[in-house]
Amino acid sequence: MRDRIDMDRLLELVRLHRMNTRKREVARLLCMSPTTERGYREALTKSGLLEGSPTELPPLELLKNAIVLHHPPKPGHHASSVEFFRPQIVALADAELEARAIHDRLRLEHPEYDGSYYAVKRLLRRIRGARSIDPNDVVIPVDSAPGEIAQVDFGEVCHLLDPETKRVRRAWVFVMVLSYSRRMACRITFDQTIETWLRVHAECFEEIGGVIATVVPDNLKSAVVRAAFGLADEPVLNRSYRELARHFGFKIDPAPVYSPEKKGKVESGVRYVKRNFFPGRHGANVEDVRRELGRWVNEIANTRVHGTTYKKPLDLFDAFERQALLPLPQQRFQPVRWARANVHRDSHVSFERHLYSVPWRLLEKKVDIRAVGSSIEIYFNDSRVATHARGAPGGRTTRDEHLPERRVDLRHRDRGYWEKRGEAIGPEAAAYVREVFESDEVLSQLRAVQAIVLELDTVPRERAEAACRRARFFGNHTASGLKNILRKGLDLEPLPTALVATGPLDRPRFARNWKELLQQTLEETDEPN
Repeated sequence: MRDRIDMDRLLELVRLHRMNTRKREVARLLCMSPTTERGYREALTKSGLLEGSPTELPPLELLKNAIVLHHPPKPGHHASSVEFFRPQIVALADAELEARAIHDRLRLEHPEYDGSYYAVKRLLRRIRGARSIDPNDVVIPVDSAPGEIAQVDFGEVCHLLDPETKRVRRAWVFVMVLSYSRRMACRITFDQTIETWLRVHAECFEEIGGVIATVVPDNLKSAVVRAAFGLADEPVLNRSYRELARHFGFKIDPAPVYSPEKKGKVESGVRYVKRNFFPGRHGANVEDVRRELGRWVNEIANTRVHGTTYKKPLDLFDAFERQALLPLPQQRFQPVRWARANVHRDSHVSFERHLYSVPWRLLEKKVDIRAVGSSIEIYFNDSRVATHARGAPGGRTTRDEHLPERRVDLRHRDRGYWEKRGEAIGPEAAAYVREVFESDEVLSQLRAVQAIVLELDTVPRERAEAACRRARFFGNHTASGLKNILRKGLDLEPLPTALVATGPLDRPRFARNWKELLQQTLEETDEPN
Protein backbone atom coordinates (compact mmCIF):
# COMPACT_ATOMS: atom_id res chain seq x y z
CA MET A 1 0.00 0.00 0.00
CA ARG A 2 1.32 3.45 -0.84
CA ASP A 3 2.64 5.47 2.08
CA ARG A 4 1.27 8.75 0.78
CA ILE A 5 -2.52 8.81 0.49
CA ASP A 6 -3.99 10.75 -2.45
CA MET A 7 -7.32 11.69 -0.89
CA ASP A 8 -8.91 12.92 -4.10
CA ARG A 9 -8.06 9.61 -5.75
CA LEU A 10 -9.49 7.79 -2.74
CA LEU A 11 -12.72 9.76 -3.12
CA GLU A 12 -12.95 8.46 -6.69
CA LEU A 13 -12.52 4.91 -5.38
CA VAL A 14 -15.53 5.39 -3.06
CA ARG A 15 -17.62 6.80 -5.91
CA LEU A 16 -16.80 3.93 -8.26
CA HIS A 17 -17.68 1.29 -5.66
CA ARG A 18 -20.94 3.06 -4.88
CA MET A 19 -21.67 2.84 -8.60
CA ASN A 20 -21.29 -0.96 -8.24
CA THR A 21 -18.14 -1.02 -10.37
CA ARG A 22 -16.25 -4.32 -10.32
CA LYS A 23 -13.18 -4.44 -8.08
CA ARG A 24 -10.69 -5.09 -10.85
CA GLU A 25 -12.29 -2.41 -12.99
CA VAL A 26 -11.86 0.08 -10.13
CA ALA A 27 -8.19 -0.87 -9.83
CA ARG A 28 -7.71 -0.47 -13.58
CA LEU A 29 -9.45 2.89 -13.82
CA LEU A 30 -7.45 4.27 -10.88
CA CYS A 31 -4.22 2.69 -12.19
CA MET A 32 -3.45 0.89 -8.93
CA SER A 33 -2.69 -2.74 -8.23
CA PRO A 34 -5.51 -5.04 -7.05
CA THR A 35 -3.65 -5.43 -3.75
CA THR A 36 -3.58 -1.68 -3.18
CA GLU A 37 -7.24 -1.37 -4.15
CA ARG A 38 -8.15 -4.19 -1.78
CA GLY A 39 -6.28 -2.54 1.11
CA TYR A 40 -8.11 0.75 0.64
CA ARG A 41 -11.45 -1.00 0.12
CA GLU A 42 -11.16 -3.09 3.28
CA ALA A 43 -10.23 -0.06 5.38
CA LEU A 44 -13.16 1.96 4.03
CA THR A 45 -15.54 -0.99 4.42
CA LYS A 46 -14.64 -1.30 8.10
CA SER A 47 -15.52 2.37 8.53
CA GLY A 48 -18.80 1.95 6.60
CA LEU A 49 -17.83 4.52 3.95
CA LEU A 50 -18.43 2.42 0.81
CA GLU A 51 -22.19 2.39 1.33
CA GLY A 52 -24.33 5.24 0.09
CA SER A 53 -25.16 7.32 -2.97
CA PRO A 54 -22.40 8.06 -5.53
CA THR A 55 -23.61 11.67 -5.67
CA GLU A 56 -23.21 12.27 -1.93
CA LEU A 57 -19.60 11.44 -1.08
CA PRO A 58 -18.10 11.61 2.42
CA PRO A 59 -15.79 14.51 3.43
CA LEU A 60 -12.09 14.14 2.68
CA GLU A 61 -11.22 14.41 6.39
CA LEU A 62 -13.41 11.38 7.16
CA LEU A 63 -11.74 9.28 4.45
CA LYS A 64 -8.30 10.28 5.62
CA ASN A 65 -9.05 9.37 9.23
CA ALA A 66 -10.41 5.97 8.18
CA ILE A 67 -7.30 5.09 6.17
CA VAL A 68 -4.88 6.32 8.86
CA LEU A 69 -6.83 4.37 11.50
CA HIS A 70 -6.56 1.02 9.72
CA HIS A 71 -3.30 1.58 7.80
CA PRO A 72 -0.94 3.95 9.65
CA PRO A 73 1.65 5.51 7.30
CA LYS A 74 5.00 3.75 7.08
CA PRO A 75 8.39 5.52 7.33
CA GLY A 76 9.23 7.24 4.08
CA HIS A 77 11.74 5.84 1.60
CA HIS A 78 13.69 7.43 -1.25
CA ALA A 79 13.14 6.37 -4.84
CA SER A 80 16.08 5.35 -6.98
CA SER A 81 17.80 8.36 -8.51
CA VAL A 82 18.07 6.55 -11.82
CA GLU A 83 14.35 5.75 -11.89
CA PHE A 84 13.57 9.40 -11.14
CA PHE A 85 15.51 10.38 -14.29
CA ARG A 86 13.86 7.71 -16.44
CA PRO A 87 12.19 10.22 -18.87
CA GLN A 88 15.54 11.92 -19.53
CA ILE A 89 17.25 8.55 -20.02
CA VAL A 90 14.57 7.45 -22.48
CA ALA A 91 14.90 10.71 -24.44
CA LEU A 92 18.69 10.44 -24.59
CA ALA A 93 18.47 6.78 -25.62
CA ASP A 94 16.11 7.78 -28.44
CA ALA A 95 18.81 10.26 -29.52
CA GLU A 96 21.16 7.22 -29.87
CA LEU A 97 23.34 8.00 -26.85
CA GLU A 98 25.02 5.04 -25.15
CA ALA A 99 24.96 4.31 -21.41
CA ARG A 100 28.27 6.06 -20.65
CA ALA A 101 27.28 9.18 -22.57
CA ILE A 102 23.87 9.26 -20.89
CA HIS A 103 25.48 8.89 -17.45
CA ASP A 104 27.90 11.75 -18.18
CA ARG A 105 25.12 13.97 -19.56
CA LEU A 106 22.99 13.48 -16.44
CA ARG A 107 25.96 14.32 -14.20
CA LEU A 108 26.61 17.47 -16.22
CA GLU A 109 23.06 18.79 -16.54
CA HIS A 110 21.56 17.66 -13.21
CA PRO A 111 23.70 18.46 -10.14
CA GLU A 112 21.30 16.48 -7.92
CA TYR A 113 21.89 13.27 -9.93
CA ASP A 114 23.88 10.71 -7.91
CA GLY A 115 23.22 7.48 -9.83
CA SER A 116 25.95 5.14 -11.08
CA TYR A 117 26.89 4.23 -14.63
CA TYR A 118 25.88 0.61 -14.07
CA ALA A 119 22.43 1.67 -12.85
CA VAL A 120 21.93 3.58 -16.11
CA LYS A 121 23.17 0.58 -18.06
CA ARG A 122 20.74 -1.80 -16.33
CA LEU A 123 17.81 0.56 -16.89
CA LEU A 124 18.69 0.93 -20.58
CA ARG A 125 18.75 -2.86 -20.90
CA ARG A 126 15.24 -3.07 -19.46
CA ILE A 127 13.97 -0.26 -21.68
CA ARG A 128 15.38 -1.80 -24.86
CA GLY A 129 14.15 -5.24 -23.89
CA ALA A 130 10.65 -3.87 -23.40
CA ARG A 131 10.78 -2.37 -26.89
CA SER A 132 11.35 -5.69 -28.59
CA ILE A 133 8.42 -7.21 -30.40
CA ASP A 134 6.13 -9.00 -28.01
CA PRO A 135 2.38 -9.66 -27.71
CA ASN A 136 1.88 -6.21 -26.15
CA ASP A 137 2.74 -4.62 -29.51
CA VAL A 138 -0.35 -6.15 -31.09
CA VAL A 139 -3.25 -3.71 -31.35
CA ILE A 140 -6.41 -5.39 -30.11
CA PRO A 141 -9.63 -4.04 -31.68
CA VAL A 142 -12.16 -3.15 -29.02
CA ASP A 143 -15.89 -3.16 -29.67
CA SER A 144 -17.83 -0.78 -27.45
CA ALA A 145 -21.39 -1.19 -26.30
CA PRO A 146 -23.88 1.64 -26.94
CA GLY A 147 -23.38 4.50 -24.49
CA GLU A 148 -20.23 2.94 -23.04
CA ILE A 149 -17.24 4.97 -24.30
CA ALA A 150 -16.53 8.35 -25.85
CA GLN A 151 -13.07 9.51 -26.95
CA VAL A 152 -12.11 13.20 -26.82
CA ASP A 153 -9.17 15.20 -28.11
CA PHE A 154 -8.01 18.60 -29.35
CA GLY A 155 -6.61 19.26 -32.81
CA GLU A 156 -4.94 22.43 -34.08
CA VAL A 157 -6.72 23.76 -37.16
CA CYS A 158 -6.11 27.23 -38.61
CA HIS A 159 -6.01 30.91 -37.63
CA LEU A 160 -9.41 32.58 -37.21
CA LEU A 161 -10.55 36.11 -36.46
CA ASP A 162 -11.51 36.68 -32.83
CA PRO A 163 -14.15 39.45 -32.81
CA GLU A 164 -13.44 40.24 -29.14
CA THR A 165 -9.76 41.04 -29.64
CA LYS A 166 -10.04 42.00 -33.34
CA ARG A 167 -7.04 39.74 -34.02
CA VAL A 168 -6.47 36.60 -36.06
CA ARG A 169 -5.61 33.88 -33.53
CA ARG A 170 -4.56 30.24 -33.63
CA ALA A 171 -7.57 27.97 -33.14
CA TRP A 172 -8.21 24.39 -32.06
CA VAL A 173 -11.13 22.05 -32.56
CA PHE A 174 -12.36 19.84 -29.71
CA VAL A 175 -13.85 16.58 -30.96
CA MET A 176 -15.93 14.05 -29.02
CA VAL A 177 -16.60 10.74 -30.80
CA LEU A 178 -19.01 8.14 -29.42
CA SER A 179 -17.21 4.82 -29.90
CA TYR A 180 -20.28 2.76 -30.79
CA SER A 181 -22.16 4.96 -33.25
CA ARG A 182 -19.23 7.24 -34.25
CA ARG A 183 -21.48 10.27 -33.73
CA MET A 184 -19.37 13.43 -33.37
CA ALA A 185 -19.71 16.69 -31.46
CA CYS A 186 -17.23 19.52 -32.12
CA ARG A 187 -16.32 22.89 -30.62
CA ILE A 188 -13.86 25.58 -31.77
CA THR A 189 -11.64 27.17 -29.09
CA PHE A 190 -8.73 29.61 -28.89
CA ASP A 191 -7.01 27.82 -26.01
CA GLN A 192 -6.75 24.50 -24.19
CA THR A 193 -7.11 25.77 -20.62
CA ILE A 194 -8.89 23.72 -17.99
CA GLU A 195 -11.86 26.12 -18.08
CA THR A 196 -12.26 25.56 -21.82
CA TRP A 197 -11.74 21.80 -21.42
CA LEU A 198 -14.57 21.56 -18.89
CA ARG A 199 -16.89 23.86 -20.83
CA VAL A 200 -16.67 21.98 -24.14
CA HIS A 201 -17.34 18.66 -22.38
CA ALA A 202 -20.52 20.06 -20.84
CA GLU A 203 -21.62 21.58 -24.17
CA CYS A 204 -21.07 18.31 -26.07
CA PHE A 205 -23.05 16.31 -23.49
CA GLU A 206 -25.90 18.79 -23.84
CA GLU A 207 -25.72 18.53 -27.64
CA ILE A 208 -26.04 14.72 -27.71
CA GLY A 209 -28.70 14.83 -25.00
CA GLY A 210 -27.03 12.60 -22.42
CA VAL A 211 -23.81 11.45 -20.77
CA ILE A 212 -21.52 8.65 -21.89
CA ALA A 213 -20.42 6.08 -19.26
CA THR A 214 -16.64 6.40 -19.79
CA VAL A 215 -14.62 9.20 -21.38
CA VAL A 216 -11.14 8.51 -22.80
CA PRO A 217 -9.10 11.74 -22.92
CA ASP A 218 -5.63 12.29 -24.27
CA ASN A 219 -2.72 12.98 -21.91
CA LEU A 220 -3.02 16.73 -22.27
CA LYS A 221 -2.33 18.88 -19.22
CA SER A 222 -5.94 19.94 -18.72
CA ALA A 223 -6.95 16.32 -18.13
CA VAL A 224 -3.83 14.54 -16.88
CA VAL A 225 -1.30 16.61 -14.98
CA ARG A 226 1.50 14.04 -15.31
CA ALA A 227 1.41 11.53 -18.14
CA ALA A 228 1.71 7.87 -17.17
CA PHE A 229 4.66 6.01 -18.67
CA GLY A 230 3.24 2.55 -18.09
CA LEU A 231 0.83 0.59 -15.98
CA ALA A 232 3.17 0.85 -12.99
CA ASP A 233 2.84 4.64 -13.00
CA GLU A 234 -0.21 6.55 -11.93
CA PRO A 235 -1.94 9.11 -14.16
CA VAL A 236 -2.69 12.14 -12.01
CA LEU A 237 -6.07 13.44 -13.11
CA ASN A 238 -6.70 17.12 -12.83
CA ARG A 239 -8.95 17.70 -9.81
CA SER A 240 -11.15 20.01 -11.86
CA TYR A 241 -11.74 17.21 -14.36
CA ARG A 242 -12.66 14.85 -11.53
CA GLU A 243 -15.32 17.29 -10.37
CA LEU A 244 -16.76 17.42 -13.88
CA ALA A 245 -16.93 13.60 -13.92
CA ARG A 246 -18.69 13.51 -10.55
CA HIS A 247 -21.22 16.09 -11.65
CA PHE A 248 -22.16 14.26 -14.86
CA GLY A 249 -21.59 10.75 -13.46
CA PHE A 250 -19.06 9.40 -16.00
CA LYS A 251 -15.75 7.60 -15.50
CA ILE A 252 -12.36 8.77 -16.81
CA ASP A 253 -9.97 6.36 -18.52
CA PRO A 254 -6.91 8.34 -19.79
CA ALA A 255 -5.21 6.98 -22.89
CA PRO A 256 -1.60 5.78 -22.43
CA VAL A 257 1.06 8.27 -23.46
CA TYR A 258 2.58 7.88 -26.94
CA SER A 259 -0.26 5.49 -27.83
CA PRO A 260 -2.57 7.30 -30.25
CA GLU A 261 -3.93 3.95 -31.43
CA LYS A 262 -5.60 3.54 -28.00
CA LYS A 263 -7.94 6.37 -28.99
CA GLY A 264 -7.90 5.86 -32.71
CA LYS A 265 -11.56 6.76 -33.22
CA VAL A 266 -11.11 10.36 -32.08
CA GLU A 267 -7.71 10.61 -33.80
CA SER A 268 -9.43 9.71 -37.07
CA GLY A 269 -12.27 12.08 -36.24
CA VAL A 270 -9.91 15.02 -35.68
CA ARG A 271 -8.13 14.33 -38.98
CA TYR A 272 -11.49 14.08 -40.76
CA VAL A 273 -12.67 17.44 -39.40
CA LYS A 274 -9.37 19.16 -40.20
CA ARG A 275 -9.18 17.85 -43.77
CA ASN A 276 -12.85 18.07 -44.73
CA PHE A 277 -14.17 21.20 -43.03
CA PHE A 278 -11.37 23.66 -42.21
CA PRO A 279 -9.41 24.03 -45.48
CA GLY A 280 -9.99 27.45 -47.03
CA ARG A 281 -11.29 29.08 -43.83
CA HIS A 282 -8.09 30.82 -42.70
CA GLY A 283 -8.81 34.30 -41.29
CA ALA A 284 -12.60 33.86 -41.23
CA ASN A 285 -14.70 35.16 -38.34
CA VAL A 286 -14.84 32.49 -35.67
CA GLU A 287 -18.56 33.03 -35.03
CA ASP A 288 -19.36 32.32 -38.67
CA VAL A 289 -17.10 29.27 -38.67
CA ARG A 290 -18.79 27.92 -35.52
CA ARG A 291 -22.22 28.16 -37.13
CA GLU A 292 -20.97 26.44 -40.28
CA LEU A 293 -19.22 23.74 -38.22
CA GLY A 294 -22.49 22.95 -36.46
CA ARG A 295 -24.28 22.54 -39.80
CA TRP A 296 -21.43 20.44 -41.20
CA VAL A 297 -21.43 18.07 -38.19
CA ASN A 298 -25.21 17.56 -38.33
CA GLU A 299 -25.66 17.41 -42.11
CA ILE A 300 -22.37 15.87 -43.29
CA ALA A 301 -20.27 14.17 -40.61
CA ASN A 302 -23.08 12.46 -38.71
CA THR A 303 -25.04 11.46 -41.82
CA ARG A 304 -22.22 10.02 -43.94
CA VAL A 305 -21.70 6.27 -44.27
CA HIS A 306 -18.83 5.57 -41.88
CA GLY A 307 -15.86 3.67 -43.34
CA THR A 308 -15.71 1.18 -40.43
CA THR A 309 -19.31 0.57 -39.46
CA TYR A 310 -20.70 1.09 -43.00
CA LYS A 311 -23.64 2.84 -41.41
CA LYS A 312 -24.59 6.42 -40.76
CA PRO A 313 -23.52 7.54 -37.25
CA LEU A 314 -26.80 9.35 -36.62
CA ASP A 315 -28.83 6.27 -37.55
CA LEU A 316 -26.87 4.07 -35.13
CA PHE A 317 -27.14 6.70 -32.44
CA ASP A 318 -30.89 7.09 -32.75
CA ALA A 319 -31.51 3.36 -32.97
CA PHE A 320 -29.29 2.05 -30.18
CA GLU A 321 -27.18 4.61 -28.35
CA ARG A 322 -29.50 7.45 -27.42
CA GLN A 323 -31.47 5.36 -24.92
CA ALA A 324 -28.24 3.94 -23.44
CA LEU A 325 -26.89 7.36 -22.40
CA LEU A 326 -26.90 8.48 -18.79
CA PRO A 327 -29.35 11.32 -18.13
CA LEU A 328 -28.10 14.87 -17.90
CA PRO A 329 -27.96 16.31 -14.34
CA GLN A 330 -30.84 18.56 -13.37
CA GLN A 331 -28.44 21.35 -12.40
CA ARG A 332 -26.09 22.90 -14.93
CA PHE A 333 -22.41 22.32 -14.35
CA GLN A 334 -20.61 25.15 -12.62
CA PRO A 335 -16.97 25.10 -13.78
CA VAL A 336 -14.54 24.29 -10.98
CA ARG A 337 -10.86 25.11 -11.18
CA TRP A 338 -8.20 23.66 -8.89
CA ALA A 339 -4.76 25.20 -8.56
CA ARG A 340 -1.75 24.78 -6.28
CA ALA A 341 -0.04 27.83 -4.79
CA ASN A 342 2.69 28.75 -2.31
CA VAL A 343 1.87 30.76 0.80
CA HIS A 344 4.03 33.89 0.71
CA ARG A 345 5.56 35.66 3.70
CA ASP A 346 2.67 38.13 3.79
CA SER A 347 0.32 35.19 4.55
CA HIS A 348 -1.34 35.43 1.12
CA VAL A 349 -1.57 33.22 -1.96
CA SER A 350 -1.89 34.42 -5.53
CA PHE A 351 -4.64 33.12 -7.79
CA GLU A 352 -5.65 34.74 -11.08
CA ARG A 353 -3.50 37.77 -10.12
CA HIS A 354 -5.50 38.38 -6.94
CA LEU A 355 -4.14 37.85 -3.42
CA TYR A 356 -6.10 35.90 -0.78
CA SER A 357 -5.13 35.53 2.87
CA VAL A 358 -4.64 32.21 4.66
CA PRO A 359 -3.80 31.47 8.33
CA TRP A 360 -0.31 32.82 9.00
CA ARG A 361 0.95 29.51 10.40
CA LEU A 362 0.92 28.15 6.82
CA LEU A 363 3.77 30.43 5.69
CA GLU A 364 5.89 28.84 2.92
CA LYS A 365 3.51 25.85 2.68
CA LYS A 366 1.75 24.63 -0.45
CA VAL A 367 -2.04 24.86 -0.52
CA ASP A 368 -4.75 23.83 -2.99
CA ILE A 369 -7.18 26.43 -4.31
CA ARG A 370 -10.68 25.51 -5.46
CA ALA A 371 -12.41 28.22 -7.49
CA VAL A 372 -16.08 27.78 -8.31
CA GLY A 373 -18.38 30.59 -9.38
CA SER A 374 -17.80 33.62 -7.13
CA SER A 375 -16.19 31.61 -4.33
CA ILE A 376 -12.57 30.74 -3.54
CA GLU A 377 -11.85 27.84 -1.16
CA ILE A 378 -8.32 27.11 0.06
CA TYR A 379 -7.30 23.67 1.36
CA PHE A 380 -4.23 22.41 3.23
CA ASN A 381 -3.78 18.66 3.62
CA ASP A 382 -7.35 18.15 2.34
CA SER A 383 -8.79 20.43 5.06
CA ARG A 384 -10.41 23.74 4.17
CA VAL A 385 -8.55 26.61 5.87
CA ALA A 386 -10.04 29.70 4.18
CA THR A 387 -12.98 30.86 2.08
CA HIS A 388 -13.12 34.14 0.15
CA ALA A 389 -15.29 35.89 -2.40
CA ARG A 390 -13.63 35.84 -5.81
CA GLY A 391 -11.74 39.09 -6.42
CA ALA A 392 -10.65 41.01 -9.50
CA PRO A 393 -7.04 40.92 -10.76
CA GLY A 394 -4.70 43.30 -8.99
CA GLY A 395 -6.58 43.29 -5.67
CA ARG A 396 -6.07 41.82 -2.23
CA THR A 397 -8.56 40.10 0.11
CA THR A 398 -7.44 39.86 3.74
CA ARG A 399 -9.19 38.51 6.81
CA ASP A 400 -7.85 39.80 10.12
CA GLU A 401 -8.10 36.41 11.82
CA HIS A 402 -5.53 35.05 9.35
CA LEU A 403 -2.81 37.40 10.62
CA PRO A 404 -0.90 37.25 13.95
CA GLU A 405 -3.05 38.74 16.70
CA ARG A 406 -0.40 41.22 17.91
CA ARG A 407 0.45 42.40 14.39
CA VAL A 408 -2.84 42.41 12.52
CA ASP A 409 -3.42 46.14 13.08
CA LEU A 410 -0.09 47.06 11.47
CA ARG A 411 -1.66 46.75 8.04
CA HIS A 412 -3.74 49.88 8.72
CA ARG A 413 -1.83 52.98 7.53
CA ASP A 414 -4.58 55.55 7.96
CA ARG A 415 -4.10 58.21 10.67
CA GLY A 416 -7.81 58.28 11.44
CA TYR A 417 -7.79 54.57 12.28
CA TRP A 418 -5.11 55.00 14.95
CA GLU A 419 -6.73 58.12 16.36
CA LYS A 420 -9.92 56.09 16.83
CA ARG A 421 -7.88 53.39 18.56
CA GLY A 422 -6.58 56.05 20.94
CA GLU A 423 -10.10 57.37 21.59
CA ALA A 424 -11.19 53.82 22.47
CA ILE A 425 -8.56 53.77 25.23
CA GLY A 426 -9.46 57.16 26.76
CA PRO A 427 -9.30 60.94 26.32
CA GLU A 428 -5.68 61.21 27.51
CA ALA A 429 -4.61 58.52 25.05
CA ALA A 430 -6.54 60.20 22.22
CA ALA A 431 -4.90 63.55 22.93
CA TYR A 432 -1.46 61.92 23.23
CA VAL A 433 -1.85 60.12 19.88
CA ARG A 434 -2.74 63.40 18.18
CA GLU A 435 0.25 65.12 19.78
CA VAL A 436 2.62 62.40 18.58
CA PHE A 437 1.29 62.69 15.03
CA GLU A 438 1.84 66.47 15.11
CA SER A 439 5.19 66.39 16.91
CA ASP A 440 7.16 66.53 13.63
CA GLU A 441 6.12 68.53 10.59
CA VAL A 442 8.22 66.46 8.17
CA LEU A 443 8.83 62.99 9.60
CA SER A 444 5.88 60.58 9.66
CA GLN A 445 5.09 59.40 13.18
CA LEU A 446 2.89 56.48 12.07
CA ARG A 447 5.24 53.74 13.27
CA ALA A 448 5.69 55.47 16.64
CA VAL A 449 1.91 55.77 17.09
CA GLN A 450 1.43 52.10 16.13
CA ALA A 451 3.97 50.98 18.74
CA ILE A 452 2.44 53.29 21.37
CA VAL A 453 -1.15 52.12 20.84
CA LEU A 454 -0.18 48.44 20.78
CA GLU A 455 1.75 48.94 24.04
CA LEU A 456 -1.20 50.74 25.69
CA ASP A 457 -3.46 47.80 24.76
CA THR A 458 -1.38 45.53 27.00
CA VAL A 459 -2.07 47.43 30.25
CA PRO A 460 -5.27 48.36 32.14
CA ARG A 461 -7.09 51.47 30.98
CA GLU A 462 -6.23 53.44 34.14
CA ARG A 463 -2.49 52.86 33.73
CA ALA A 464 -2.67 53.63 29.99
CA GLU A 465 -4.36 56.96 30.69
CA ALA A 466 -1.89 57.84 33.47
CA ALA A 467 1.10 56.97 31.29
CA CYS A 468 -0.22 59.17 28.45
CA ARG A 469 -0.86 62.01 30.91
CA ARG A 470 2.74 61.80 32.19
CA ALA A 471 4.23 61.58 28.69
CA ARG A 472 2.24 64.65 27.62
CA PHE A 473 3.36 66.56 30.73
CA PHE A 474 7.04 65.99 29.92
CA GLY A 475 6.59 66.29 26.12
CA ASN A 476 7.80 62.74 25.51
CA HIS A 477 6.54 61.64 22.09
CA THR A 478 8.48 58.39 21.58
CA ALA A 479 7.35 54.80 21.96
CA SER A 480 10.45 53.94 23.99
CA GLY A 481 9.70 56.79 26.42
CA LEU A 482 6.15 55.56 26.97
CA LYS A 483 7.40 52.00 27.48
CA ASN A 484 9.88 53.21 30.11
CA ILE A 485 7.10 54.98 32.00
CA LEU A 486 5.10 51.76 32.14
CA ARG A 487 8.11 49.51 32.82
CA LYS A 488 9.36 51.66 35.74
CA GLY A 489 5.86 52.23 37.09
CA LEU A 490 6.18 56.02 36.80
CA ASP A 491 2.56 56.22 35.75
CA LEU A 492 1.65 55.25 39.33
CA GLU A 493 3.44 58.30 40.78
CA PRO A 494 1.89 61.79 40.95
CA LEU A 495 2.99 64.44 38.49
CA PRO A 496 5.42 67.09 39.85
CA THR A 497 4.03 70.54 40.72
CA ALA A 498 4.60 72.95 37.85
CA LEU A 499 6.51 76.16 38.73
CA VAL A 500 4.78 79.35 37.50
CA ALA A 501 6.51 82.78 37.44
CA THR A 502 4.78 85.36 39.71
CA GLY A 503 6.62 88.57 38.72
CA PRO A 504 9.06 90.10 36.22
CA LEU A 505 12.40 88.35 35.88
CA ASP A 506 15.69 90.13 36.32
CA ARG A 507 17.63 90.75 33.15
CA PRO A 508 19.58 87.58 32.30
CA ARG A 509 23.34 87.94 32.38
CA PHE A 510 23.93 87.56 28.63
CA ALA A 511 20.74 89.18 27.32
CA ARG A 512 21.06 92.15 24.92
CA ASN A 513 18.85 95.17 24.55
CA TRP A 514 16.48 95.09 21.60
CA LYS A 515 17.63 98.56 20.45
CA GLU A 516 21.14 97.16 19.92
CA LEU A 517 19.78 94.57 17.51
CA LEU A 518 18.16 97.26 15.36
CA GLN A 519 21.48 99.02 14.97
CA GLN A 520 23.16 95.96 13.33
CA THR A 521 24.10 96.36 9.64
CA LEU A 522 22.40 93.80 7.37
CA GLU A 523 24.42 91.98 4.69
CA GLU A 524 23.60 92.93 1.09
CA THR A 525 25.28 89.94 -0.65
CA ASP A 526 24.82 86.19 -0.74
CA GLU A 527 28.58 85.56 -1.14
CA PRO A 528 30.11 83.42 1.63
CA ASN A 529 32.22 85.26 4.25
